[in-house]
Amino acid sequence: MGAAKSGSDTLAFVESPVQLLNVLEWIHAARATSVTVVVLSPHDPMSRGQLRRMAELARQDGCAVRWEDARGGMSAPALTIGGLAPRLRRARRIVIGDPFSRYVQLLLTLARARELVVVDDGTATMEFVKQLSGGERLVRWHRRGGGRDVRDLVFAPFTATARRRLTPAREGGGRAVGLFTSMPVQAPPGVEVTRNTFAWTRERFGPPLLTRGTDIVGTSLVETGVVDGDRYLEAVRALAGTHHATRYFAHRRESAEKLHRLAAVTGLEVVRPDLPLELIARRGPIGRLILSFPSTVVHTLPLALVGTDVKVAVCDVDPSWLTSKASPRAEGFLSGVTDTARDAHRLDRTALAPRWAAG
Repeated sequence: MGAAKSGSDTLAFVESPVQLLNVLEWIHAARATSVTVVVLSPHDPMSRGQLRRMAELARQDGCAVRWEDARGGMSAPALTIGGLAPRLRRARRIVIGDPFSRYVQLLLTLARARELVVVDDGTATMEFVKQLSGGERLVRWHRRGGGRDVRDLVFAPFTATARRRLTPAREGGGRAVGLFTSMPVQAPPGVEVTRNTFAWTRERFGPPLLTRGTDIVGTSLVETGVVDGDRYLEAVRALAGTHHATRYFAHRRESAEKLHRLAAVTGLEVVRPDLPLELIARRGPIGRLILSFPSTVVHTLPLALVGTDVKVAVCDVDPSWLTSKASPRAEGFLSGVTDTARDAHRLDRTALAPRWAAG
């Protein structure tokens, strides 16, 4: 999307630290001005802590930040939406980090903006583009059953409206939809795609000090019910042993119980980052080799660390690790994340030879 006109009113809605990071990257790339970032704060303490750190960076860069305890009780949603409604109706441009969010979908029903921009929410962006291009309902890739529970039925009208708002108007209709992403996606018809190169991150931090060790990046695949917890821990143990890893950077959604067990089983030092990993890695110190299972970072870290000697490698998720609750789309989606990671080395998972696989 083009640069914002002076005095324009842009509202950006974020619910995670990575979404806020990518809003800052979009502001930098678009040279946007007069942006108000609205943080729809989640419950979990790690996400809230990282969001507060990111909010300070946004303020330092000249953004107005409005913090909403949007999930702080039964009355919180009504108060949040009611308080934002006037700004939503006036905003010329809306920027969102999660088109699958029910909260964002509700807010979009009130928006009159003629310009909508979706910034990266990691690998979920790939599924969003696929669904938008195919005329499908907006459903997260790891949801089993296609999103047909009671809440989905209640929110179905709002989801349908949001999907229409995120579909570009036909020629002459006046509504523009943009996508700002580092993911390898095919642009849906009428959507203007701008590549996120993490230029803001590289200018703001680093270059990093490199250690001689190997670091492993954690995922929340166990917490989302996709991967079995025991098999995940065993895979991490085997990966650490094979590549002499010393640190494990926890995903913000990983449970304390799981991480405590992981440290005991693997001997790894568990690190709870206070910022998104792209910033942590760029700031350093970071290992010369970073190992990950299929996740957003296999696409973003090579961009954030371009020009350094850091190598990023990805280990596929074996289909036998998936739980009975995993969505039928999970295996194909995770394979696609790895297949499209052009700047990350692909590990041979059979070389890990975990104990349970040998039996």
